[in-house]
Amino acid sequence: MAEAISSALTEAARTLDATGISDARLDASLLLSHAIDRDRAFIFAHGDENLSPQQLDTFRDFVARRSNGEPLQYIVGHQEFFKLDFEVTPDVLIPRPETELIVERTLDLFQSDAQLRFAEVGTGSGCLAISILHEFQNAHATAIDVSEPALQVAQRNATRHSVIDRLQLIKSDLFAAVSTLDIFDLIISNPPYISDEEMKCLQREVQREPQTALAGGSDGLVVIRRLLSDVPSHLRSGGYLIFEFGINQDRAIRGLVDREVWKLIEVRKDLQQIARTIVLQKQ
Repeated sequence: MAEAISSALTEAARTLDATGISDARLDASLLLSHAIDRDRAFIFAHGDENLSPQQLDTFRDFVARRSNGEPLQYIVGHQEFFKLDFEVTPDVLIPRPETELIVERTLDLFQSDAQLRFAEVGTGSGCLAISILHEFQNAHATAIDVSEPALQVAQRNATRHSVIDRLQLIKSDLFAAVSTLDIFDLIISNPPYISDEEMKCLQREVQREPQTALAGGSDGLVVIRRLLSDVPSHLRSGGYLIFEFGINQDRAIRGLVDREVWKLIEVRKDLQQIARTIVLQKQ
């Protein structure tokens, strides 16, 4: 039986709202847009038009998946980050606005025409490395991840945004597979930083994201400690390390910073005025 766009949208929003989705109407419209391959403007301008049976089945399948806690971004297959659109799959973390602070701080530290050579540890979708390469046309990057499927997503995103010729992808646990001769001007990371206790309380959507990219050990700082100890041997004197960390971790991280190795340049807050990103310079 045929069903109009407007009634299908209303039904979906009601279903999503009943399962605790906070932006049910928005999610419903984005899922419908994806199901029929039309933008949201079309949906709202053509509410009286009927969906085909196949379109309706596809839309209802998307709504069922979202109702069961699957992140919207995994269903539609993409997420915007720093002006670019990135493919995302369940093999990678979903890019988040607070992570854009790393790109913003890089823009503050280097001239736009800099011959920047940088590395990203734990690249996932590649959103950080690719965004920086997009902003710095003379830059070259090494993107590191322990996950081969994640690296494949990053490769597709780099190809899509025409920076693949300036990006080297390496499967590695931090710098284990990186040549000791590789020295960078900048190293960036959005490492796992959620503690074991916090992992038990994650939102159901976040539980669908790759756990190895989230879990930071008993206190959330296991990988961050490794970054602080391993990065200096791959960073030139005067080079920078920028990484994201979790809420209320700034004091503990300040205590981990060896002031004989690092100069603490800044701890930057996000739009909610929560400390989320640290900038260190190698002495």
